[in-house]
Amino acid sequence: MTYVGHSASASQAGDSGDSGAEASDSSTHAASWKDVLAAYVGLTKPRVIELLLLTTVPVMFFAQRGIPPLGLVAATVLGGTLSAGSASTLNCVYDRDIDEQMRRTRRRALPRHIVTTRAALVFGLVLGVLSTLVLGFWVNWLSAALAVAANAFYVLVYTMVLKRRTTQNIVWGGLAGCFPALIGWTAVTDALSWVPVILFAVVFFWTPPHTWALALRYREDYANVSVPMLPVVAPAREVGRQIVLYSWVMVATSLLLWPVASTGWFYPVAAGLLGAFFLLEAHRMHARAKGTEELSVINPMRLFHSSNLYLSLLFVAVALDPLLTR
Repeated sequence: MTYVGHSASASQAGDSGDSGAEASDSSTHAASWKDVLAAYVGLTKPRVIELLLLTTVPVMFFAQRGIPPLGLVAATVLGGTLSAGSASTLNCVYDRDIDEQMRRTRRRALPRHIVTTRAALVFGLVLGVLSTLVLGFWVNWLSAALAVAANAFYVLVYTMVLKRRTTQNIVWGGLAGCFPALIGWTAVTDALSWVPVILFAVVFFWTPPHTWALALRYREDYANVSVPMLPVVAPAREVGRQIVLYSWVMVATSLLLWPVASTGWFYPVAAGLLGAFFLLEAHRMHARAKGTEELSVINPMRLFHSSNLYLSLLFVAVALDPLLTR
């Protein structure tokens, strides 16, 4: 359950893999068991898992129109955690060559050689299998299939194809991070409908502003490893313009849930207020970016953190609406 062109390529990744594995072996012996455990946890990107689960569990409340069975929630959370951890670990394995060169990622387990490449690969695959079994047997097989599809898209399409080849990498690659909304719904209903599709679309349009703000902060890192994120190939004012456009579509999409799902009063009020807050932040950043390329002035991390707050509170509103207005 998860969230480009130039090929610093498969051959380079393969060449560095053997030497990296040898270095990893010796370093692993030197590391304490606590370091190794922390490294394996780090491979799963816990902060990403938190965000993905935050778009899963509230949808379960909305689908149930109340509080879903706690056992079902626990199984979905466990399966979702394993699935997201699998995708993140496999992403770390493939991207280990560029992770070593980027300030933001060089402290990950594989660049530090605390875990071997082979061990990380096995770990990621095992997590994926366990996720499928947990979701399949304890939730339902539709949810399991959606989780497998999300992982396959994230690893095979985004990580291995789009990320190093196109400025649209995160736009289409971000589809993988939208699947938790579908999985939360199918966990309760064992069927799909337009309601989770709208929430899927909200996350889809949220992902570019969220990621481009972070990429703007680390654009030199991405440029150094030839990953053509939009902030690498376009000036900050164009990045700001694109962020504003996606933000407006995101907010409009979020309000569609009101008529389509016949929500109570709480959700549209919350979505409207949160949307206004996010649009204000997006326009502010765009205005700052029009006059300078200086990151200290543009302050893209403010929008990045605001985007996390927006999505978190929006999905909390999704969960609370049936509880407050039924």
